[in-house]
Amino acid sequence: MDLGKTLTFINLSIAVLLVAGLAAVYWFAYRPLPKTSGLITAPISSQASVDRDALGVPHISAAQWEDAVFLQGYVTAQDRLWQMDALRRLAAGELSEVLGASALELDRESRRLRMRRIAEQHARTLSSGDRAVLAAYARGVNYFMETHRGNLPLEFTLLRYDPRPWAVTDSILCGLQMYRELTTTWRDELRKASMLSKGNAAKVNLLFPARAGAEFQPGSNAWVVTGKLTATGKPILANDPHLDWSAPAAWYQVHLKAPGLNVIGVSLPGLPGVIIGHNARIAWGVTNLGFDVQDLYAEKIDQQSGRYLFRGKVEQARPESEWILVKKARPVEFRQWVTRHGPVAYSENGRYFALRWAAAEPEGFAFPFLDLDRAGNWREFMAALARYPGPGQNFVYADVDGNIGYQAAGLLPIRKNYNGDVPSDGSSGDFEWEGFIPFEQLPVSYNPPRGWIVTANQNPFAEKYPYRVNGEFGPPYRSNEIRERLTSRAGWQPQDMLAVQKDVYSSFSNHLAHEIMNAYDHAKPPRPELRDAIALLRSWNGQMEKQTSAPLLMILTYQQLEKRMVNAAWSGSTDLYQSAMAPIAVQNILDSHNQLFFADVNQVLLDALLAAIEEGRRTQGSNLGRWEYGRYNLLTIKHPVGSHLPVFGPYFNIGPVEMSGSSTTIKQTSATLGPSMRFVADLAHWDGSFNNIDIGQSGQILSRHYKDQWDAYYVGRSFPMQFDKVEAKDTLVVMPQ
Repeated sequence: MDLGKTLTFINLSIAVLLVAGLAAVYWFAYRPLPKTSGLITAPISSQASVDRDALGVPHISAAQWEDAVFLQGYVTAQDRLWQMDALRRLAAGELSEVLGASALELDRESRRLRMRRIAEQHARTLSSGDRAVLAAYARGVNYFMETHRGNLPLEFTLLRYDPRPWAVTDSILCGLQMYRELTTTWRDELRKASMLSKGNAAKVNLLFPARAGAEFQPGSNAWVVTGKLTATGKPILANDPHLDWSAPAAWYQVHLKAPGLNVIGVSLPGLPGVIIGHNARIAWGVTNLGFDVQDLYAEKIDQQSGRYLFRGKVEQARPESEWILVKKARPVEFRQWVTRHGPVAYSENGRYFALRWAAAEPEGFAFPFLDLDRAGNWREFMAALARYPGPGQNFVYADVDGNIGYQAAGLLPIRKNYNGDVPSDGSSGDFEWEGFIPFEQLPVSYNPPRGWIVTANQNPFAEKYPYRVNGEFGPPYRSNEIRERLTSRAGWQPQDMLAVQKDVYSSFSNHLAHEIMNAYDHAKPPRPELRDAIALLRSWNGQMEKQTSAPLLMILTYQQLEKRMVNAAWSGSTDLYQSAMAPIAVQNILDSHNQLFFADVNQVLLDALLAAIEEGRRTQGSNLGRWEYGRYNLLTIKHPVGSHLPVFGPYFNIGPVEMSGSSTTIKQTSATLGPSMRFVADLAHWDGSFNNIDIGQSGQILSRHYKDQWDAYYVGRSFPMQFDKVEAKDTLVVMPQ
């Protein structure tokens, strides 16, 4: 055989093995996928239908909103039931029951936060309207489970268990899980406190800037422009939230249509309604606000009796005890004390810390999203947001009348005499929350004269804001670059916004490269390896492209600079320092030639560059011109169950693939985080809008929609949102029982 025929034979053999393997997996599941066409009956009030388009997105039409939400629960379970079950178990601390002892620490962490107890507390105090929405969704989920007990997703077969019925509390747990992902900052308090205790306080504080000094007001990427900047004369809104990579995808696309309700966009598996999207009148997007809503309190507590001090008096902590069920093992008891500040969940160096978290407050959960989905103007939009508790978010807005707006929303604690950036003394009573910032005083903007609004996790609070501001805000590089792009021209079309969303220019890395070149030109060191590196940087345009070498050189140099900066502030491990604002801290120290850190900034820059070259050579060879940033910025999205199957596990994963972008580019990507979906709303023509998630609509790993959106997502293409005109590929008619 010649080489071509040999390769063909090998490829055919692999294909046959793959097909045989997939057939075996399919046979192992022993049931077909739930049907998406035909006729079924269900406990609804009147006939309804679910039209699925070419991507498997369900377009639900019903005679009442309750039936539409019921069917949303049904179809979400049809596509994502195992993901929903895993999310509620992760939040509740019940993964060990189905995964075994390997999940015990995850369960303990959720129990420390009291997630299930918080969810049950909120379930008891829900408003009747919110309860009705969550209950309708739960009925739909349960109806799917009841009618498909012998045909549940493959993960249940592989792990050998059946899911319990869905409850309102489970939806709250799914919401709390997202709350946790977006607001967990208590570890930052311990890191900073440790560095302050063993380092130079003035230097350490410079490593944790609360703002860059270059933010514009109002502070994941979301933006909106008015008609004066677009070709249509109507606003365009864009949103691409950045979340941790996951398989299945973090979002579920859905269209709900009933009298008084016609909304399309993305939902969270386990929760009803549309979280981001548009209806017939308005569109909206969100990014994480980043305001600190967690505080650690060092409690003077007797761990045996639970007695602790508060304002000079002894109080009794409440004991809580529960059992963690563990697959193929004995249950494990979990105990902790709960003080007035929260669970005494963490200890360090003999000190015990209680955690106060806004999500655990009595008013910490509400579900106004169906009101948001129905809103037809700015006033109704604001009324829905006024009762939104969190996680704190930046909301951007546009309507068909040409208006645009921005509103920060969520329960944000008022701290009178402390910032909350390090643990506080819980015994003194001097560091208590004094309620929450009134909604009317949160950052807001409506129809700004400039004609655009941008949020990209930057600090949106004015420098002289009347309340103390602390949080994990993002540096302003992404928001500034978006602003530069949007104001560089007029005549924007919806599809043009996709190019902005996938922009990988890093103004930070480009600025740093020029600082290094200036240092080299000033010192003129006789080092050939530095000369080659400088030549590479002189020809670079600041684009963090995967197939080029300069981005890798700059990332490695930045890491070396950060290590030197941290070493100058304290003597401990540089790995302890983590801050989203670290690039700003580096830039501020370098630009100011801060003598507190470095006597000779130019020499530090060249030393860092030399160390970066040595590190890069160890992983990608001695020829800098052959380095590729993508081999460093490599992504694999693993399915938590399917990836462990022998031989066929990789089929269920995405990657490994090389990625462009960095933490300081509009397209923010890393091995752990990236744009979770892309959404562009065309207020002139709704069917001209775009939306795609990163992997696929179905979580069923044998479905054709499991990862059919990935290829388009990877190259920055998207798909039209079918709103006024739906091209149905499958239709499920639902008749009342």
